[in-house]
Amino acid sequence: MPGYIMDLTIVAVLIIGITALMGVLLNGIGTKVFGGKNKSEFVDKSEKIQTGWKSVGGFKK
Repeated sequence: MPGYIMDLTIVAVLIIGITALMGVLLNGIGTKVFGGKNKSEFVDKSEKIQTGWKSVGGFKK
C-alpha cells in the first residue's frame, strides 16, 4: 500500500508539473507567434500609468 501511494504521488506531481510547464511554454510561443504588434500592450500601459511615481521599498543606492 505505501508503494501504491508513493507511485500515485509521483504520477500526480509529474502530471501537474508537466501541465504547468506546457502552459507557460505554449503561452510564450503563442505570444511570440501570434502577438503581432501588441505583444507588450499591458506592460506598456502599466509603465505609462506608473510614470512619475516614487520608488518604494528595496535598497537605496
